[in-house]
Amino acid sequence: MARHGNSGNARVNSDKSSTYSANVESAIIEPKVGGAAPAVRHLTVDAEAAGQRLDNYLLRELKGVPKTHVYRVIRSGEVRVNKGRASAETRVAAGDDIRLPPLRLPDRSAQLPAPAREFPLLYEDEQLLAIAKPAGVAVHGGSGVSYGVIEQLRRARPQARFLELVHRLDKETSGVLLLAKKRSALTALQDQFRARDTGKRYAALVFGAWPDQLKVIDLALHKSSDAAGERNVRVVGADHADGRRSITLVKVARRYADWTLLDVAIKTGRTHQIRVHLAHSGHPIVGDPKYGDFARNKQLAREQGFGRMFLHARELEFDHPASGARIRLVAPLPRECETLLA
Repeated sequence: MARHGNSGNARVNSDKSSTYSANVESAIIEPKVGGAAPAVRHLTVDAEAAGQRLDNYLLRELKGVPKTHVYRVIRSGEVRVNKGRASAETRVAAGDDIRLPPLRLPDRSAQLPAPAREFPLLYEDEQLLAIAKPAGVAVHGGSGVSYGVIEQLRRARPQARFLELVHRLDKETSGVLLLAKKRSALTALQDQFRARDTGKRYAALVFGAWPDQLKVIDLALHKSSDAAGERNVRVVGADHADGRRSITLVKVARRYADWTLLDVAIKTGRTHQIRVHLAHSGHPIVGDPKYGDFARNKQLAREQGFGRMFLHARELEFDHPASGARIRLVAPLPRECETLLA
């Protein structure tokens, strides 16, 4: 039996989520003074992990290793699957032998465990789980974040044999987040996301008056990372060698004196796509700490007490992985966003 809920009646842990920064990169690539040097390791894929992408499998197995480091050793060919080179997209199978280069994992004893936490429930059955993710909470640990939604939910549900993220939301973005409770559900739902058979809509408040005629943004994006693993995305020309075509559809939902509330749909799911497309169009998202108008964000926080990014994943549509029925989930606009608009 499916369970439905919303932010008003869902079980929520009142403890605030915390994150802990650490120089994890240096802990991994520098040999420990006085200790043995790290050695080559071999992992054997079990049946439960079969079908996962290689990068996702390693990110789960190598807890605390920065994502940038995992991708770097994959790209360099230092990670071998059954003695052969493999890409991040390679699907692993039960029994596969994965060779890892020498890696020094962070000292787990120095890290605080993820606190058990439930989140506002939008939908749940034996196949999947959907929550309303708050802004300011990462979906998973890594890159200076000790834990996120997935680690806290696993801690809160120790009886769950399987729980994995189907997709991701930026830490600063609130809204519908989908998780799978079975391997078969995970692969079926991820196939839908890759085939763009899902419907994703966002509410975004931007500075200024959005032009009525600007309804489609079709601009290629290029993603890069700095030495600290911080992701940066920018608009590039359609002929850029590393650019990826990105399409965002925009409708004006409501106009205010200094802002415009937009209804945004995405046809491609690129990193920071909505944030970069809207900022490039001259109307950054209110509160965006990376691509936004920092002076106006600071003024808004001081005068209105609004200290988050106003980007909310309000709706998600997909086919149920078992029944095939079309599911439409809606996450209500968070109270702080409603208060600002009022």
